[in-house]
Amino acid sequence: MTTADLMVALPASVRLEAGRGGLPVLRVDAPAAQAEIYLHGATVTDWTPRGRESVLWLSSASRFTRDAAIRGGVPICFPWFGARPGHPEAPSHGFARLSEWSLVGAEDDGQDVTVLLRLTDSDATGASAWPHPFEAVYTVVVGSRLSLELTVSNRGYDSLVFDEALHTYLKVRDIRATQVSGLEGRPFYDCLAGPEPASGEPDPVRFSAATDRIYLDTTATTTVVDPIADRSILVAKGGSEATVVWNPWVDRAADLSDFGDDEWRSMVCVEVGNLREAAVHLVPGASHTLSATFELSPSRRTLPNRSTTS
Repeated sequence: MTTADLMVALPASVRLEAGRGGLPVLRVDAPAAQAEIYLHGATVTDWTPRGRESVLWLSSASRFTRDAAIRGGVPICFPWFGARPGHPEAPSHGFARLSEWSLVGAEDDGQDVTVLLRLTDSDATGASAWPHPFEAVYTVVVGSRLSLELTVSNRGYDSLVFDEALHTYLKVRDIRATQVSGLEGRPFYDCLAGPEPASGEPDPVRFSAATDRIYLDTTATTTVVDPIADRSILVAKGGSEATVVWNPWVDRAADLSDFGDDEWRSMVCVEVGNLREAAVHLVPGASHTLSATFELSPSRRTLPNRSTTS
């Protein structure tokens, strides 16, 4: 952690400590929930409402090192998503999830705890595949809901174009008994099938194989229905026109060194963002805010009985 981080006055509900791998972590203790936020990548690794199970999934094999993204929680994809075209040396999903963010401050209003983090252009980002002046401010509100806001400002003299996503890993009991509703009828890119968009489907997303979809032109709230845990996770969003749904399934999970071989069963990514045709365009001096809010509710129990054998 930097000297500036140590000088920030924090309420008693927020502690800045050494976390896994020695990386600095903020431990937040709000009346309605607990949370963890690593300064590495500004990654929220835990949000646990009182009396409930943790909502965010974190791989047991995740590497907590400065040269790797944390596998799980809510990594920030910025300023590109996936591979950077024409730059095979560039890290997947951009540099934000690999960068050390500065702690701006924290507030406790007696109900919610708000943490502010900041990332700006540096010599390292200037030498990257996206060498532009910018400021990114990340607001994390921990309470009965988890609210995340990423505000990116153009601090240069030229217009900017960038992708962004809050790459949220959600914990479920068994992906094979899980569904994601709210995306019915929306066209999507199936990243495992080819470059052409697929027409929308009338039913919620269900999982029986590896899934990697980018839904475009959607501002809808999605709901992850987890009938085995008897709960649903509502994912509302703002400033976002794309939603990504991902699960690696057996073979892809085995190929990822920071992903336990059997852990694909207990997670699903539902990511709010702006990418591809929905990439953000900012003129000099302009800002854009992407937001996501997560909330628990009892399961709607809308799923039919389905086998959970692989």
